[in-house]
Amino acid sequence: MDIRRREIIAALGSVAATWPFTARAQVKRPTVGLLGGATSSDQAQWTAAFVKRLNELGWVEGQTVAIEYRWAEGRFERSPEIIAEFVRLKVDVIVTHATANVLAAKQATSVIPIVFASAGDPVGDGLVASLARPGGNVTGLSSQGSDMAGKTVDMLRDLLPNLGRLAVLSHVDNPVTMLQRDAFRAAAGRFGIDVAIAEIRRAEDIAPAIEGLKGRTDALFATSDPLFNTNRIQINALALRAQLPTIFLDRRYVEAGGLMSYGTKWPSMWGRAADFVDKILRGAKPADIPVERPMTFELVINVKTAKALGLTLPRILLARADELIE
Repeated sequence: MDIRRREIIAALGSVAATWPFTARAQVKRPTVGLLGGATSSDQAQWTAAFVKRLNELGWVEGQTVAIEYRWAEGRFERSPEIIAEFVRLKVDVIVTHATANVLAAKQATSVIPIVFASAGDPVGDGLVASLARPGGNVTGLSSQGSDMAGKTVDMLRDLLPNLGRLAVLSHVDNPVTMLQRDAFRAAAGRFGIDVAIAEIRRAEDIAPAIEGLKGRTDALFATSDPLFNTNRIQINALALRAQLPTIFLDRRYVEAGGLMSYGTKWPSMWGRAADFVDKILRGAKPADIPVERPMTFELVINVKTAKALGLTLPRILLARADELIE
């Protein structure tokens, strides 16, 4: 009996020793499917902010969470196929941005939670029932791009007192850019400023559109769109060649040679999106997580570009600027 008892105890000890490792091996790490509207390199700052915040919340990539990255590269026609792949992979959360991507995700699944890091008009575009009570499986952060139209046009008037015509570059396949286009047309109209609309469908349309504006308008605003983000260096070079002052909603355009930007801090939006993912992975339902609006905005001015355009920056703009790029 003593020998038998020792054998049983030894066997139980062996099982106890290996059990924690076996259990851990059987625990499935949650998977996040992340669809970026542009390219990996173009969105590197945003993605880094998202992953950093996840890590702070205890979700370490490759250890406690897996992330499947996909990139639409400004071609929204690819989004439904990418989202369908996420559904087949049975990811636990889909994270994306740009209304076209969010709509593709919502149409593909009513079960998998969807978090948007930014969307121009979540209620108007049918992404959520309301900001306070999203309902369904979708929630996230509203960029409120259209709401800033009045302030942005007013800043242009500070820079260009004789502004008579404003060109708006818009991507016709992106609902958000259409909203921004209409908002800027309305805002400009309140100041008696005419608006010229340049509609883009693909990257090849950008150069002829901007070149065609030379001598026909006093300034250029490019709406928020992954296709424009990817081609922002070209947009700025063409605008400078046409001697067109530019204003954007994203500071990356100014870092790439544009004149001014006024908008939310995009990396902070993606960092905040990680908080939404954290809540969902811990059991919260998207329907119960209110959509958030951006709290901070920044005005960035490229002084070198202003000089190249022969512009003198007024004191009122210099005083309001959060950053001057020399």
